[in-house]
Amino acid sequence: MKAINIHFFLSSIFSVLILSSAADTIPTDQPLTDGNTIISSGGKFELGFFSLGTGTSRKRYLGIWFNNIQTVVWVANRDNPLNDTDGMLNFTRQGNLTLLNGSGRVIWSSSAIRSVQNPIAQLLDSGNLVVRDASKNYLWQSFDYPGDTALPGVKVGIDLKTGFRRSLWSWKSRTDPSKGEFSFIFDPQGFPQPFLMNGTVERFRGGAWNGQSFANSPSLLPSPAYKYIFVFDPEKVYFTYELTDSSIIARVVMQLNGFLEFSIWNNQTQNWDAFGSAPADNCDIYGQCHTYGLCNSGNSPICRCLDKFEPKDPTDWARGNWSGGCVRKVPLNCQKKVKFFKYSGIKLPDTRFSWYGQGVTLNACEELCLRNCSCVAYANLDITGTNGSCLLWFDELMDIREFGASGQDIYIKLDSSEIGTGNSSREKLKILRISLPLAALSLLSALCLILYMRRKKKKKKEEEDQNQQCFSEGRGTRSSEMFRINESKDDDLDLPLFDFATILEATSNFSLNNKLGEGGFGPVYKGILKDGQEIAVKRLSRYSAQGTDEFMNEVIFIAKLQHRNLVKLLGCCIQAEEKMLIYEYMPNKSLDWFLFDRDRSSLLDWTKCIHIINGIARGLLYLHQDSRLRIIHRDLKPSNVLLDIDMNPKISDFGMARSFGGNETGAMTTRVVGTYGYMSPEYAEEGIFSVKSDVFSFGVLVLEILSGKRNRGFFHPDHHHNLLGHVWILFNEGRVLELINAHLRESRNLSEVQRSFHVGLLCVQQCPDDRPSMSSVVLMLSSDVPLPSPKDPGFFTSRSRFAETDSSSSKLGECSGNEISMTLLDAR
Repeated sequence: MKAINIHFFLSSIFSVLILSSAADTIPTDQPLTDGNTIISSGGKFELGFFSLGTGTSRKRYLGIWFNNIQTVVWVANRDNPLNDTDGMLNFTRQGNLTLLNGSGRVIWSSSAIRSVQNPIAQLLDSGNLVVRDASKNYLWQSFDYPGDTALPGVKVGIDLKTGFRRSLWSWKSRTDPSKGEFSFIFDPQGFPQPFLMNGTVERFRGGAWNGQSFANSPSLLPSPAYKYIFVFDPEKVYFTYELTDSSIIARVVMQLNGFLEFSIWNNQTQNWDAFGSAPADNCDIYGQCHTYGLCNSGNSPICRCLDKFEPKDPTDWARGNWSGGCVRKVPLNCQKKVKFFKYSGIKLPDTRFSWYGQGVTLNACEELCLRNCSCVAYANLDITGTNGSCLLWFDELMDIREFGASGQDIYIKLDSSEIGTGNSSREKLKILRISLPLAALSLLSALCLILYMRRKKKKKKEEEDQNQQCFSEGRGTRSSEMFRINESKDDDLDLPLFDFATILEATSNFSLNNKLGEGGFGPVYKGILKDGQEIAVKRLSRYSAQGTDEFMNEVIFIAKLQHRNLVKLLGCCIQAEEKMLIYEYMPNKSLDWFLFDRDRSSLLDWTKCIHIINGIARGLLYLHQDSRLRIIHRDLKPSNVLLDIDMNPKISDFGMARSFGGNETGAMTTRVVGTYGYMSPEYAEEGIFSVKSDVFSFGVLVLEILSGKRNRGFFHPDHHHNLLGHVWILFNEGRVLELINAHLRESRNLSEVQRSFHVGLLCVQQCPDDRPSMSSVVLMLSSDVPLPSPKDPGFFTSRSRFAETDSSSSKLGECSGNEISMTLLDAR
């Protein structure tokens, strides 16, 4: 539903409301009747009666909504509506709010904890309806009874003394605010953690609080705009959030579709922009890989067993049924020696069967787990370093996912035979006594070898030129030597050498008959090794604009990246001025070989198209989020997407890629590289690139796949826009399916095709902040989550006009939008 339609719908919903004076209290001698309201002192919130839906329905509710936005945030009688407009809210001298129907029957009432003289009922500017005494002590407050919405300051948690719970419950429908299927709760068992529930079934687990956030979940990370507060003591456990900017209007909603969404009101678009949503991807679904299974949404399949573990049922596991989970390769036996194996970069497992101790060091934590036969793992929970915090697990480990650098460490108990020599202090000392003299001897030998090699280099310079440095995974042609690239002080790549003569023989001396094509790097040749393995040899041209830096860049990245949707580098070869990269051979060549050929494009039916689109999306998600490095490709285009024998897409050509560490997501350059037509506006015009630059390129790719037309060079007699502008015009006119390739028009999945156009337009929006992340894209392509309306695409207007808008929103730091663009547009 369009935002403008929703605004009209909301206006019709609240048209029956008649504003009264700006009073923010309810007198004890003057009931609040239907048709009258009270407004908080700052004018932010309003309390009164309202109806939902249209037609003959007369169901009436007492609630609170944003005064100027008219979005409902709390409903008193959500499970017991009034059937007419004769309801009234009384405030008794005992301090109770009572909602009566026309017959005088009590429909809903508050329950003040004690009676006081001269109580006051007041609607605060925080959206909290309170009953208080003259000293401002609260006797009752609506924040203790949230519905589907948590405003800043609402606590979700449990009073451990009384058992009183504060939870969020979704509405049953857009016109029925009674409790629906989904809830957001805190489970106090073990170490407390938040859960999103579908009835009694766990849907999403927020994870244990690590001192900054819940398990470093991408959906729940803090932001400069707001901060999280977590309290856990013997009397209570709760979670809340506060805004750091008072001008921001925000809410957390348990949505109808089972997503917990944090959103901020956008005054420009008059819509709620989603800034976080959980579950964010398939690995956020609780227990996706079951016990001891590790989930990574960038892999395919997404589940694998932890190291030292294996599938409990290998047959089911191979079929994609991971419900059996994984088990230790060597079962534990308390009578035998056990040790701990460290797993890094993960979301810590479900803590409901755990024990927590504060002020306990990691070594002491290990000792505690060793002494208890039932203990299976331990971890330091607090990542801030301010407190020693020990967490012990006493049940099989469930709901583990891979987070990379942002994850935490866990030490899992294994049979000592699985770990080898171990890591006890006594064993470490023994190793040091042996290794230190050996290290000193090795260092002395290395110095002697360096002196010898320097002398030899002076005498036999020509022999050094014949050192053919290559590396390969090809069978039967490997050398025992290695080619080492030192990327950083502690991160070396050891690469096996490969004989150059083998490359010449495999390609028939780079015969023109074996030439597959040519790109910016140079020509690419097909080759066949002696054992029959087919390879593709990418040969750097001496006239290429890409040089040694790009060559080494690609070697380093590809050697570190492992994903089914990334091309596999089999080797490289360097001799004098010659530089070559050796890849697995792709019999179906590149995507553009099919896409822009009239005959071959007919082979890309809808099943293959969506398979290719999803595969590229998963590959980019791996690069942006789940790989060892955070990689920005910077040159994604059809010719850099290769297709294997089964038409699986594989992203290639990482010569222009850039990597980032920590929380970096972008940078600026004076050297713009890539291909026009696929570059994002902020990169082409200003040299600003980020993960959202790749998202833009992906969006162009999607629109080209669906239309079979190139973005660059596109021409239409009715306007001067490129392909993006043309798709945008047709989309707004409801005619986007007119643009699809002729062979796709017979598809029975036209709704999926139209949805893919929609996702493509979201990816090519002009402002980077408006574009979704690749995790959101993968989710939008693989599920039926509601999609927001896209904004103008980049380069929608002519390039000359774009260049003149020096203060336009294309500047990376000046855009306002949502990071995870999956806003659920509803009647609230």
